[in-house]
Amino acid sequence: MNSLDYQSFAESWESRATIRTRPRRQVEGDERLIYPLSRQPLVLSDTFVRECPHLRDFALVQSLYKFINDVVIFETEIVDRTARAIAKDRFAVRFPFACRYDAMTVVVDEDYHALVAMDFMQQTVELTGIKPIALPAEIELSRAIPAVLALAPEHLRDAVELICVGIAENTLTNDVAAFARDDSVKPSIKGLMADHLLDEGRHSTFWARLTRIYWSQAPEQDREHIARLLPVFIRHYLTNDIQKAFDHQLIAALEVPDHVACALRAEVTAMAWPINHQHPLLGNILRFFRSSSLLDATCVQQVLAEYLPSGSTS
Repeated sequence: MNSLDYQSFAESWESRATIRTRPRRQVEGDERLIYPLSRQPLVLSDTFVRECPHLRDFALVQSLYKFINDVVIFETEIVDRTARAIAKDRFAVRFPFACRYDAMTVVVDEDYHALVAMDFMQQTVELTGIKPIALPAEIELSRAIPAVLALAPEHLRDAVELICVGIAENTLTNDVAAFARDDSVKPSIKGLMADHLLDEGRHSTFWARLTRIYWSQAPEQDREHIARLLPVFIRHYLTNDIQKAFDHQLIAALEVPDHVACALRAEVTAMAWPINHQHPLLGNILRFFRSSSLLDATCVQQVLAEYLPSGSTS
């Protein structure tokens, strides 16, 4: 794809964007879960089920708060920054007006998602009476993107940032889709995720198209240099250090004896996925590499060989 083939989604945004079409989501005081059990393995651990099952809802509410906090950081500090630079034509990779217009709709969407998330958090505090414990000031991307940009030559930093954000947006879209399909949670949560997904599906396509435009025009030397940086980004992006630290804070907030807290910490530490082809998010990353055409390049196939299952490049 080249820039002349790009088709704007402006008309679709006008008629379908959640900021244009969706009502305020209000959290229900029913008996359904406020956060999926599958997304917080701590509450399913042997020790938790045996020693403190009555604290399940507290742990799930805190996990929802972290999820919302992560969304706000991701939307306002990561995606907003890159999309705004593209929209205002302050990006080293130059794009035509149609791309820049769509980038500005992404800015509007993402800031609106953050606003909706903050509203939902406050509603949950008022409904449950449970205040958030200390929430992380950063997400994995807050570390992963600067780490890889520090290794990139100056003329490639914006291109590398574009690819990193594209990976993250496509990963988030699939993550939100799984959340939206979970029938165990409150309808408002499902609705919130479905609204988010409606926009994120458009965004994931946007980032894949822009990456494809850049990649189709990039010199081979630049492609090879960027390819060598991809494993660095993946290693930083797929760590669970921040999640583990939060889970330890959550355990510290539980009213349980010291020996139970110690056992819970041990179980949480053992839950980390290895950063290889078995990691559940790598499938999402691979789909982005395919849709953006990066995986068509031999240099990308070679550097990602240890992360991808056999035959994944075909």
